[in-house]
Amino acid sequence: MNTIFLQIQPLLNPDVNVRAIMPETIVAVTGILVMLYDSFMPKQRGVTTALSLIGLVIAGGVLLSMWPNAPVTSWNGMISSDNLRMSFSIVALLTTAVTILMSSVWVERENVPAGEYHALLLFATFGMMFMAAGNDLVILFLGLETLSIATYVMAGLRKSDLKSNESAMKYFILGSFASAFLLYGMGLVYGATGTTRIAEIAQMSGNANFPALLLMGGAMLVIGFGFKVATVPFHVWTPDVYEGAPTPVTAFMAVGSKSAAFSSFVRVFVLGFPLVVGAQSSVFLHDSWITALSVMGMLTMIVGNAAAIVQNNVKRMLAYSSIAHAGYALVGFIGAGVAKTPAARDAAIASVAFYMLTYAVTNLGAFAIVTLLGQKNDRRTDFSDYNGIGFRSPVLAFTLSLFMLSLLGLPLTAGFMGKVLVFRPALEAGSPMLTVLVVVAVVNTAISAYYYLRLIVVMFFRERTTEWTAPKIPIGVAAVLLLTVLGVFYFGIFSDGIIEKFSKSSAPATTSAQVK
Repeated sequence: MNTIFLQIQPLLNPDVNVRAIMPETIVAVTGILVMLYDSFMPKQRGVTTALSLIGLVIAGGVLLSMWPNAPVTSWNGMISSDNLRMSFSIVALLTTAVTILMSSVWVERENVPAGEYHALLLFATFGMMFMAAGNDLVILFLGLETLSIATYVMAGLRKSDLKSNESAMKYFILGSFASAFLLYGMGLVYGATGTTRIAEIAQMSGNANFPALLLMGGAMLVIGFGFKVATVPFHVWTPDVYEGAPTPVTAFMAVGSKSAAFSSFVRVFVLGFPLVVGAQSSVFLHDSWITALSVMGMLTMIVGNAAAIVQNNVKRMLAYSSIAHAGYALVGFIGAGVAKTPAARDAAIASVAFYMLTYAVTNLGAFAIVTLLGQKNDRRTDFSDYNGIGFRSPVLAFTLSLFMLSLLGLPLTAGFMGKVLVFRPALEAGSPMLTVLVVVAVVNTAISAYYYLRLIVVMFFRERTTEWTAPKIPIGVAAVLLLTVLGVFYFGIFSDGIIEKFSKSSAPATTSAQVK
């Protein structure tokens, strides 16, 4: 009888806490309102833009007001309110707001249905935020699929463009395979542990019912998440999809989708598969995923940078650059996995979140300029199209140069602080393998200087062979450039407060009922 009571007790007391999911609810409701408004007033593009931005700002304010002093769970442990959720959700909201602003010129130029596009962005953001908040495998999968379905549609939003159609089809087919691997892996983990709650999986990992099943499930999850964050050898979709998709959508996928996938990846492996001292099966599982991700991280950095060097298209170059940056983020991820104390683990997780924030600010700024210069159907995105524009449009050229230097990791820029923070936990671990990983990361950072500086050289030291007129900078793009330039310098010089905010809490999680 006691066993039966324990099984039905969560149904009798579901621990409903509407405030815990209020930011996600605001984003979803805003998406519905935008969709409904667009159905009746399809030509009012400015209204849907304003409505979307207002909803994102309100959701961000509510999220900041919820920032906990200690991790809290609700909905029977399925939703977690901790620094991991808060920091990655901030990245998601910022990414979407900047994407909407930078898309204004593209929506006007391509005559895209703005309300439909903005609604898809908001629904994708809803999925991203649930991926960060989910403390249950089912919630993570639902958030992932919400994000994926919206991005599949956005990749093919330019219906008359064959490249966009190809991009959407490739992304859909390969994304479906990745989702299948994820779902199968989650099923195996559930079969091995008897639960889908990440906290309970962590408790059972040292005493799993079927250790071999748990190991197989973990391997499936590595494949699924590896596709979503574009790590080698699961990166093959990235260049073609990024090149064919509309540039603002490419920016959103390169930043938003990647950061959301990293939030779930970190939560499942760092918090769900920790090292349990004395449990042989847990030690084997932990060492296996640490080794696998270390090898993947090295390959991701090497392949991403080597392929970026030979690209002649700026969007493909940035696509391979995003693959390399996934490898850099994996260094901090692995550092969190081998951390010896909860405080060190939380600091390492915060470093990954901060890295994704700096990457978002820098990459979105670069893609905003590529969107402005690309013209209709992204016809002007080759390196040769940037020849000699440096002194004809100094504002665009100098800001794009700044973003390239930040992606490279030049001191006093956001990219430099991001890389320092993700490399430090791996070095502090004292493991020879992780030391080699950091060395590979530093060497690849030096290699990446070639293609980042190449774009600067092309803009300032190459002569144009065709006529070119500097485009006018619309208000939306100007706001994006101002925001991202300030962000690059602020996060590169005054980053202490953000880092402290992201990593201040390391106390054990409590339920919302206990807090009340």
